[in-house]
Amino acid sequence: MLDCLVAGGDVIDGRGGPRRRADIGIRDGRIVAIASPGAIDEPAARTVDAAGLVVSPGFIDIHTHYDAQLFWDPAATPSPLHGVTTIIGGNCGFTIAPLDAPEADYMMRMLARVEGMPLESLAEGVPWDWRTFGEYLDRLEGNVGVNAGFLVGHSAIRRFVMREAAVGEEATPEQIEAMARVLDESLGAGGLGFSSSLAATHNGGDGRPVPSRFSTRDELLAMCRVVREHPGTTLEFIPAVGGFEPEHLDLMTEMSLTANRPLNWNVLAINSARPEQHERLLEAGDYATERGARVLALTIPDAMIVHLNFKTAFILDAFPGWSETMTLPPEEKKHALSDPEVRRRLKEGASSPDAGVLRAMANWERMRIVDTVAPENKKYAGETVGKIAAEQGKDPFDALLDIVIADDLATVLSPPMAGGDSDSWRMRAAVWRDPRAVVGASDAGAHLDMLSTFTYATSMLRGVREHDLMPLEEAVHLLTDVQARLYGIRDRGRIEEGWNADLVLFDESRVGPGPVHTRMDLPAGAGRLYAEAEGIEHVLVNGVEVVTGTSLTGELAGTVLRSGRDTETVEVPGGRNSS
Repeated sequence: MLDCLVAGGDVIDGRGGPRRRADIGIRDGRIVAIASPGAIDEPAARTVDAAGLVVSPGFIDIHTHYDAQLFWDPAATPSPLHGVTTIIGGNCGFTIAPLDAPEADYMMRMLARVEGMPLESLAEGVPWDWRTFGEYLDRLEGNVGVNAGFLVGHSAIRRFVMREAAVGEEATPEQIEAMARVLDESLGAGGLGFSSSLAATHNGGDGRPVPSRFSTRDELLAMCRVVREHPGTTLEFIPAVGGFEPEHLDLMTEMSLTANRPLNWNVLAINSARPEQHERLLEAGDYATERGARVLALTIPDAMIVHLNFKTAFILDAFPGWSETMTLPPEEKKHALSDPEVRRRLKEGASSPDAGVLRAMANWERMRIVDTVAPENKKYAGETVGKIAAEQGKDPFDALLDIVIADDLATVLSPPMAGGDSDSWRMRAAVWRDPRAVVGASDAGAHLDMLSTFTYATSMLRGVREHDLMPLEEAVHLLTDVQARLYGIRDRGRIEEGWNADLVLFDESRVGPGPVHTRMDLPAGAGRLYAEAEGIEHVLVNGVEVVTGTSLTGELAGTVLRSGRDTETVEVPGGRNSS
């Protein structure tokens, strides 16, 4: 007997070819039959009526930060509500394993600062009682609602080996060798690869750069040599923010060649007002290809709406001269922000040439107040700072900081959105198709008060429909099979007999993200941005329904993906002969 029969849907198999009306038979978590409607005569314990719905492979999100959240939310919400059945964590060098117990406080504060996870939730919701990467994976096994694999993070390895010296010092040859041994052990236990970051926006809880930012080229390449020795592994890296110098192109290429693996870098956003920017960044892929390597941009498939606040101050703390003030305790920070001299210094730093790509964000009068706390500030929600300042007869930066202080730093702000126009959507679709890019960059599980990019899959499908960008079959391919083949994930990303039954059933005429709102459902009562989806009717993970409509079923049917066992090796053309 079949465990489940998905009957009468329009099956899009993930390869990019045309759909077909079919029934799908599922047993023991795998697809055992695909046939014309009514042709499967084996009885089924459960039948899902898919008439009028598209049946596609579950979406694969290769850039998340669910490493900590899975302990208090094993369903990895809201991702499965948007059709995601497989997630990859451990990106940007930020894993919570390996872990030396005395370093847990540093790791929590680093994640709270750099990834926008509430410190109180990390302290209350995560046990922090493992040491090795394998022990961490074992803690999750059997208690995940989606399939979950994890890269091994550079900052975690560096702190594990070097302790406090990981921040501020270059590693000695002996320390690099020790880090290589830890990475070797972690990959052997099932880590899917190696991740790292040199991004100037990545600072720890003390305001100082995260450990990976002190690594040398030799250290990074030493880690890549370890990756090369483990089947089914890959690389993820952030070399810089805003633009690349020649040394960044060379480093990414050498990392790919040394590991003999593809490397994806984060993040590429598209804006028709500045097409030269994304075109120049994509040239990193050309540079790598010419040398036998493979380097891809991870691109967000929608216009990115950013929410900022002065409490966590992520991104704001990257303005020149802002870090010292933004790392102060809340009461001291409010006092500093009230000081006219501090205001002058911050304003000058944000508008200085040294601010680089962030300088455009310092157009304070165009900043929009999204949400407020103090009763006297409620009237400002939805207004631009420029309008408020004009009404008050104040400088826009002064008007903004007065609101922020009255709100106990919790004012939610949003810079002007870029990239929502039709031309940007057409450019975005061209990048999705580009072999130098891969769709993803959701950051789900991180920046909980700042980003709602966890809706990336349903946002992309809505954009495809509303802007008539490409056949739905091609869009599904770009959300499923492409990611699975890049990471070598076995038997996922397509609807084929013998493959795992990760399926999403949706109404193509209305699939899209629902309204973004705040939910106060994190440990210790903290909140996060959240959104359900529209048009997603059923989601199956390994043949078990985990989502019906906008609700979770409570089933935890996912598996922890481990390198070698669940992944196969994806090599690069020049990798075998590289030094």
